Amino acid sequence: MLENRLPMRLPMRFSPAKALASMAAVLALALGPAAAAAERGLPRPEPSAATLAAADEAAGARVIVKFKARGSLMRALQAGGTAARGPQHAAALARRLGLGLRDGRVIDAHSQVLFGTQGQRSADLAARLAADADVEYAVPDRRRRALGAPADPLFAANAAISPAAGQWYLRAPDATFVSAINATAAWNVSTGSASIVVADIDTGVRFEHPDLASKLHPGYDFINDVSTANDGSERDNDPSDPGDWTAFNECNDGGDAVGSSWHGTQTSGLIAAQTGNAVGMASAGYNVTVLPVRVLGKCGGWDSDIIAGMLWAGGVSGNPSFNPHPARVLNMSLGGDGSCTPAYADAVRRLSAANVVVVAAAGNRTGLAVGVPANCAGVVAVAGVRHAGTKVGYSNVGPEVTLAAPAGNCVNEVGECLYPILTTTNTGSAGPGNSSYSDGFNASFGTSFATPLVAGTAALMLSVNPALTPAQLKSLLMATTRPFPTTSSDPSVPLCHAPNGVEQIECFCTASTCGAGLLDAGAAVRAAAGLSDVDRVFNWAELTYPQYFAGPGTPGVWAPYTYRYYASSGNYLGTAGGRIYLHNGRDWNLLDVGALADYLALAAAAGY
Repeated sequence: MLENRLPMRLPMRFSPAKALASMAAVLALALGPAAAAAERGLPRPEPSAATLAAADEAAGARVIVKFKARGSLMRALQAGGTAARGPQHAAALARRLGLGLRDGRVIDAHSQVLFGTQGQRSADLAARLAADADVEYAVPDRRRRALGAPADPLFAANAAISPAAGQWYLRAPDATFVSAINATAAWNVSTGSASIVVADIDTGVRFEHPDLASKLHPGYDFINDVSTANDGSERDNDPSDPGDWTAFNECNDGGDAVGSSWHGTQTSGLIAAQTGNAVGMASAGYNVTVLPVRVLGKCGGWDSDIIAGMLWAGGVSGNPSFNPHPARVLNMSLGGDGSCTPAYADAVRRLSAANVVVVAAAGNRTGLAVGVPANCAGVVAVAGVRHAGTKVGYSNVGPEVTLAAPAGNCVNEVGECLYPILTTTNTGSAGPGNSSYSDGFNASFGTSFATPLVAGTAALMLSVNPALTPAQLKSLLMATTRPFPTTSSDPSVPLCHAPNGVEQIECFCTASTCGAGLLDAGAAVRAAAGLSDVDRVFNWAELTYPQYFAGPGTPGVWAPYTYRYYASSGNYLGTAGGRIYLHNGRDWNLLDVGALADYLALAAAAGY
């Protein structure tokens, strides 16, 4: 029976700061010294992937090699009586393969690091070594870095940018930004997969935007009317947005002259702008990719073009040819009045059967009924809320709404807009100008911009669990929402009511008007990944104390303990009976460092 020794106990009244200090002290005493860490502060801007790879290779190739237990090299090691020291096979492999090699550290009884020569690529050396009959596997030994907030300069609050709140809507919620979606917590679980494609059914995109250029598939232009397309052609394979500006009454609706919206460029940025690249903005979907499907131009777009684009994007239709990059999620920041038509209902049904999630905006008619196609059965319909969590004045409401997300609001009536949805755009008032970002003076707001936040979250959920059906994903989104606020500093704010043809501005959301609650991207992605409370604590420990728990750990069960083993340090992190235990793998001391519930609170506070 393991001896339970308690070098220290957590105080009866749990303090996160003291708990962290307790775990750190126990780790230092029980598991041995670790390299001194730099003083904690804001994360430094992350260099590009190419820069990091070049830095890793600067001193020459380095590879992790595991040898087959019954191979000739390991048998020779055992016969020589030196197996306990672990493998050091550089000389033998160098003679056999004609390579310049030297031994690195022993990892375990069958694994070690091998160093190659200056100028040799780690991937090349790993491939050569992996082909050897004695080698079970060989992989490049890469430097891993602690994950923090993305380095994109517009992400964080900063008085030097506009808006000063930055991308408030992606960060963790607080007393000011009640509706923030907690994307940072979602990224702690997954930063998404490039194989998960979100089709943006919109005005097309500006491919040259530096935050989008590497994130876009070729796409297609489904606009069949030349005057609507405004690019001199009918349907073609170029979904570039030429601009959708209109002159006075050009749309025959008495409307004023309007400059180009670059609407698809804006929604694409919120879904999948390149994140962590120290350029511009971050996106909800981080590493997921976008398929631009152009269906809107001057004066909007026809249902026939929109539905054709939907079916092609989801891989359901081969007209004009089958889409080589079928989407798992459709973002539809568009709509109109009326009930769901059979054409849209059929399109959504076919897409759902093909495991494609359709996310659509509830509409911007100031509290009136949800528009088409958001009101179709099976669609994830998105209402818009203010930074404080109340319904934003322009958002539609109704029982068809699935959930709500930040849509942007200004608070002040004149001057700079305080809380818009910052995103990628273009400076051109008619045709394309320069790539840029919206801000407090060129503000973006509307349920069009709440919708991509949900679509990006859905893509992250599919990244961790591709088997989710549209119905399952919708259910998880709803089940993981945060509750709407019920009080305000303004006593005049009413409760939202069912749409009755009369406009309603800011109001307190209810389940029958704004959906299940406020989008919580972190909770939704955790739920999709099937993470238990124990997993969340273990993941938190790996990122907080990588010097002791260099993840991912190897899971295991030794009744009654559930644990993870960390080969690099020989340490175990386990739980049983609602307690967290540490074991150094070298003796029989089992160290109790406190209650699982207390460490779960720490993990939750850190976004796990």
